[in-house]
Amino acid sequence: MKHAARIIPCYAADSSGACSALYELGGMTVVHDASGCNSTYATFDEPRWWDTQSMTYISALTELDAILGNDEKLIADAADAAADQKPRFIAVCGSPMPMMIGVDFDAVAYEIEQRTGIRTFALHTNGMHSYTEGAAEAFRCIAEEYVRASDTKKKNGVNLLGAAPLDFGNLNTVQSIRAWLAENGFETVSCFAMGDTLETIAHAAEASVNLVLSQSGLAAADYLYEAFGIPYVCGVPYGSAFSAVLADALRTAAENGTHAYPCTQRGGSGKTVTVIGEAVSAGSIAAQLNLTGYQANVICPLPHAETLLADGESDAFAEGDLARVLLEMRPDAVIADPLYRFILPPGTQHIGLPHSAFSGRCYDKIIPDLTGRRFDGWLREAE
Repeated sequence: MKHAARIIPCYAADSSGACSALYELGGMTVVHDASGCNSTYATFDEPRWWDTQSMTYISALTELDAILGNDEKLIADAADAAADQKPRFIAVCGSPMPMMIGVDFDAVAYEIEQRTGIRTFALHTNGMHSYTEGAAEAFRCIAEEYVRASDTKKKNGVNLLGAAPLDFGNLNTVQSIRAWLAENGFETVSCFAMGDTLETIAHAAEASVNLVLSQSGLAAADYLYEAFGIPYVCGVPYGSAFSAVLADALRTAAENGTHAYPCTQRGGSGKTVTVIGEAVSAGSIAAQLNLTGYQANVICPLPHAETLLADGESDAFAEGDLARVLLEMRPDAVIADPLYRFILPPGTQHIGLPHSAFSGRCYDKIIPDLTGRRFDGWLREAE
């Protein structure tokens, strides 16, 4: 029972991450799950649902179909829907029950593709892992399927990797990052995957460097480096000081072809602050704080963040472990989603920063855009 949570919620599941990553790309995402569960993937975890259409479907798995292993219903329904909707691609992914009964999603995807003639791929989600894992698999799959080799290289061309509302709940943030890149002499080649199409993403190999905005973008970044030699830099331009560091890191990486992790830079002094959240965003905030008179560190409760954490930082994720680590760190203040305030040590200042993947729609109207100088103003007001 160590991992049971009695106070704080869990993060969004891998199925939601996959749906979010593919939302704007014109494909059809089919989650093999019970009827009614679509509201989780398409409303609670997806703010774009209210003003942007997407083909996100649920298979309406029944108890009888699960017991009898009736995969034909899933295959036939997906084929029928595809004939009507004519998607660019079909992605099939799972939830806990298909995991329990051992559904072969690779075989299901093969059968659907044979019947429809539409490129179909399986995403191996099961609802038991974090959204970062589902989104990471989806982004890498899109890179493998659609990015084409190019003889052209844009000297200051940048791909944005790992952009999804689960981490950037204020939908203006990604546009602000594009504007920040332009102000610093960069050109956005493609964005995985907010505000761009498959046609744009197909040109990603023309970029000279990738900017990884979240853990979800790392798998695609690794592939683009392996396939096309494009180095990557991890960070989000939060705060004036860190934004300047990040811009310099992008220029250096584009010139020398090596990866950089400026979001892991620490070494400040002053008021101690712990940032809880996704590693790239939380690390970028901590790096900005360390550059401006604070001593900040990170707790990332999400898996596979080892390379994105500085020495001595924590990846505790169980509620009890988080509370214990916070007691050991004894920070003066904690920047975290508002729902974390219930497990903070007594007397610790809480600075609320909503995270859609953690608290869903609870605080979606007050999620700030912290790009560049906006972070500086937000912090002054929050303190």
